Amino acid sequence: MTRVILCCSGKGGVGKTTLSANLAVALAELGQDVIVVDGNLGTPDLGMHLGLTFAPNTIHDVIKRRKRLQSAIYPHPLGFRVIPGSLKFRDVLDVDFDALPEVTLNLLGRADFIIVDCSAGLGPNTLAGIRAADEVLLVTNPNLPAVTEALKTLKLINAEGKKVLGVVLNRVGKEGDLKKEQVEELLEAPVVAEIPEDVNVPRSIAVRKPVVAYRPRARAALEIRDLAYELCGEKPPERKGFWVSLVERLLRLFGR
Repeated sequence: MTRVILCCSGKGGVGKTTLSANLAVALAELGQDVIVVDGNLGTPDLGMHLGLTFAPNTIHDVIKRRKRLQSAIYPHPLGFRVIPGSLKFRDVLDVDFDALPEVTLNLLGRADFIIVDCSAGLGPNTLAGIRAADEVLLVTNPNLPAVTEALKTLKLINAEGKKVLGVVLNRVGKEGDLKKEQVEELLEAPVVAEIPEDVNVPRSIAVRKPVVAYRPRARAALEIRDLAYELCGEKPPERKGFWVSLVERLLRLFGR
């Protein structure tokens, strides 16, 4: 059965596109058939994260009935498929947000997971994204302004009767951050992942390669991979401490 999971947020810049791209990689590593969709029809940038900056056919072409859905699905070298958005100004004008649920409906049965990256806020694009999915991951940074906006989006999700899988806290570890327990109390929803502030994330974005593949042992990559295990109903593998891993590598190097 295909699971359609929306990654959304209350405000822009909290990392939902980064999460969408990296979850696609991590789920594919676990043997899942994945399609990641740029559902941010107003300001799409998923393709840029994945090296598909100027794809010939996009979700905008599909929604505007210029191209068939299959022509906008691209295989990615990291083992999943992508439906990118258009970066052309004329394509994002007068786009029918309400057509987004039709796209995900037509993808059912084509993959194990459909990951939809959505716009932020409470506008019609976000509402269409919520209606296009069955389950939702709510992404926020652990600060009061971001969590306050996330609460508004959460109310919209609940009003639409969608299942909230949980909250993903991104860029954790800065001074003054809200604690996990505080966020859970404010949102009345479980925190399912805490992705730390990690210099490897912006570096990976710069080279348009998700951090899970760019630096597999980076702290952010490990946390996203753990979330992928949880989504598959599997227990994440136990992480070994740095010194234990170093000793094991040295022993293998010297044939012990």
